[in-house]
Amino acid sequence: MASNGPAGTGKASARQDHDLVTLGIAFAAIILFVGTAGIVVPNLVKAWNGQAASPDVALSNALLLNIALILLGWNRYKALTEELRTRRVSEEEARRLAEIDHLTGCHNRRSFTGVLADLLVGLERRERALAAIAIDLDNFKQVNDLHGHQAGDEVLRNTAARIQRILPEGGVLARLGGDEFVCVVPYHPQVPNRIDQLATRMIQHVARPVASGEATIDVTMSLGLASSMQLDNVREGTSSAQDLMHKADIAMYHAKKQGKNRFYWFEPSMENELRFRNELEAGIRRGIANGEFRPYYEQQIDLETGELVGFEMLARWESPEMGVVGPDIFIPIAEEIGVIGDMSEALIAQAFEDALSWDPKLTLSVNISPVQMRDPWFAQKLLKLLVGHNFPPHRLDIEITESCLHENVGMVRSMISSLRNQGVGVSLDDFGTGYSSLAQLRSLPFDRLKIDRAFISELKDQEHGAKLIDAILTMSDGLKLPVTAEGIEDEVVLEALKRMGKMKGQGYHYGRPEPSEQVIERLRAKNLLAKDGHDNVTKVDFTSREARSGGGKLAG
Repeated sequence: MASNGPAGTGKASARQDHDLVTLGIAFAAIILFVGTAGIVVPNLVKAWNGQAASPDVALSNALLLNIALILLGWNRYKALTEELRTRRVSEEEARRLAEIDHLTGCHNRRSFTGVLADLLVGLERRERALAAIAIDLDNFKQVNDLHGHQAGDEVLRNTAARIQRILPEGGVLARLGGDEFVCVVPYHPQVPNRIDQLATRMIQHVARPVASGEATIDVTMSLGLASSMQLDNVREGTSSAQDLMHKADIAMYHAKKQGKNRFYWFEPSMENELRFRNELEAGIRRGIANGEFRPYYEQQIDLETGELVGFEMLARWESPEMGVVGPDIFIPIAEEIGVIGDMSEALIAQAFEDALSWDPKLTLSVNISPVQMRDPWFAQKLLKLLVGHNFPPHRLDIEITESCLHENVGMVRSMISSLRNQGVGVSLDDFGTGYSSLAQLRSLPFDRLKIDRAFISELKDQEHGAKLIDAILTMSDGLKLPVTAEGIEDEVVLEALKRMGKMKGQGYHYGRPEPSEQVIERLRAKNLLAKDGHDNVTKVDFTSREARSGGGKLAG
């Protein structure tokens, strides 16, 4: 509003000066009216009664002018009073809007922090306590993506209304932004289970379906709880309020990590865990920039002949602070913070350079993250890496998991077709742990199935494990898909697999994953290095399979 700036201030000042002048003129007119009326009115009365001549015209005009000025002043006074009232109402409304979330009608972050600070300052710690409950809807982004933002707004309004209805007396609810809410509830320190019961009721009430148009939306939420009893000092106003909200937020994040749709009370160990997580995130970003992520290689063996046929590339983080870190630690975090693509491309590029020094008959298998499969340009990026490093595409096999098939099967099919058209092999990894249907396996052009290590390990002592593996092999034969068995740990498992048929295998029975230097030594001992130390024997041909057969274009 203009009144908030210098120009508005100038206008207000000019209006005040004008009002003072008008008020002064009206006040002077009243004084003159009193004096003039004392002369004119008696003479006018006498003139009407025929007792005197007509009053002086100048005095009569002065009286009329005084009356006009008095009326002008009165009208201006009424207008000024109305303007002040209107301005006061507007300021109150502006203050209300600044403190209330316009979508849900509850407090916003700014006002809630002040409310919580006041509650903490006035708290008698020994007799009463406050519980802050951080609330976050689970997978809310999918609601907006699938049903639109209007449906998302309807879910947020319903969530706020449902929570508001079950809040006890003295409870305050706020929407911090997006799908994040927080509420504060007074309780007696000796009965904290009241807050547990409230949190359980919140989860149950919010989990009820929300109708939006023709759609019915199911929503769950994760809660984090923190008590004012966990604060060092409750009387530090805004600082204490922010500290309590931060602790509740940490507990909520822990609930998300533990599977969502649940609640946890804040514990100091959670804060240490979150701090470690933040350090990991920063370390991963630095590690990518500094080249700390390196490819390690696990042998792949033809079980029938015992011959080395290739390697699977596995990522390892050679951290200066933590040593060698496994992918189970850093891959999920890299996916969450959006750097898995950069990390994977750098690793694949290094793996191409390493594999060019191997015997040309050895293959290279590379795991692809489901996050990368959401990138519509992934196939083009991979082919660009192949061209840039002059790596033969028929030596590359990419492995994707079953979870990729359920997110966008059409785009996955296009990517697989694009890569296979260029000679790249595509394997379905961890088969049996997801929800692949036979129809999907028949419609998607896979080159190989990899049986998950969880099934292979059961061959040691469980008869039904052998039956399950046998069933998978029978199905793969029907689909004409060769098989690789993962997780071969000992001779017992190896012999059992050999009896089942032809396949490739890998696992710690053949050795742990090794860095490139150790792989070179292993291959040198087996006389399996490229003749000139670099695979220049096989010339890269990126003509598509369809083009080589006389028709078709690159898919996707």
